[in-house]
Amino acid sequence: MPIMMIRGGDLDLVEYEFKSFLPGEITKTLGFEKNAYRLHPKKGKVFVKAPARIHLSVLDMNRFAPNHAGGGGIGFAIQCYCTAEVECTRQGLVIDYSRADIIENFVAVFNKAIGYTGGFKIKATDHEHKHIGLGSTSTVMIAVATALNEAVGSPLTNEQLRQLIGHNYVEETADGTIAFGFETGVGPAASTHGGMAVMGDELVLVYHHPFAEGKNVFIVVPPTDISSAGTKEFDLLMNRARTLDYRDRELKAYLFMMDFIPALERGDLKKIGNVVWEIEFRGSKRAEIEHHSYRIYQYMSMLREAGLEFVGMSSVGPSISIVTEKDRKEIQKILKPIGLEIAIATKVDNKGMTVTCKK
Repeated sequence: MPIMMIRGGDLDLVEYEFKSFLPGEITKTLGFEKNAYRLHPKKGKVFVKAPARIHLSVLDMNRFAPNHAGGGGIGFAIQCYCTAEVECTRQGLVIDYSRADIIENFVAVFNKAIGYTGGFKIKATDHEHKHIGLGSTSTVMIAVATALNEAVGSPLTNEQLRQLIGHNYVEETADGTIAFGFETGVGPAASTHGGMAVMGDELVLVYHHPFAEGKNVFIVVPPTDISSAGTKEFDLLMNRARTLDYRDRELKAYLFMMDFIPALERGDLKKIGNVVWEIEFRGSKRAEIEHHSYRIYQYMSMLREAGLEFVGMSSVGPSISIVTEKDRKEIQKILKPIGLEIAIATKVDNKGMTVTCKK
């Protein structure tokens, strides 16, 4: 596996080696296994439908790494869904999903944490919009985790599931193994509860509130040849982004607390959009956007000048999210001269995950 350099400041330069492993080989149960759980495996199937998320910004990139979840941040759920179907069996594990390794790894963690010795039959589907900033991995994982938990009698809370996912968050590697990835907890929190989630460090949900009820959400994907996955993502988040957050994290926290949350309480979409636009130029968000070139800023600026209330890039991009009262025809009219098209037309999901049990 590659050895990457991490620069946290002018005199802070260390090496980080990506250590790959097989599913279930490294399990972080967070001490949950010390509790005595009364498990009640259900007959039939548990079906979970979880909304995807738009991740607007990390609060401080210096507080997380591939093997250390956290960093805080903000994001909201959209009506674009991943699903999981789980059935308890006597033994064994059957997974129907294209990325079976990441599920197999979490099942090993979950079983060890609660002391479950039976088997599972799992089927998962994702929203098929991968590596554009909509969080397909985290959404599938919270759907699967919730279904597993429900299937054995719900021994863990939503917060405990989020912690297990965050501390065991993995991505596949080129050689067929897995490695720890980046996780702030924004995705699982937004998917679980719906609406807008504000996260603190250590995957703590600081604040949650419905967002933009009845408004339209449009996702556009500007053309880019720059990768935001794998070692490219690592280099971006662990170097330039960390340095900029070291300078701007206090300002970002102030904006979240003093402007963003009050605007959410009032339902003031324009004010929320103004705060998000300010954050686009601050700290790690600036590094993420500049990673795709300044053209992303040009696109977003033109959308703002056209009168759109809320414009922001999701995660490491390149997806741009638009939240507005305008309808599809009005948006298409704005996008056409810019050379962009609507990739996804949807709305905010303010309900969160749904769980259905079928005998």
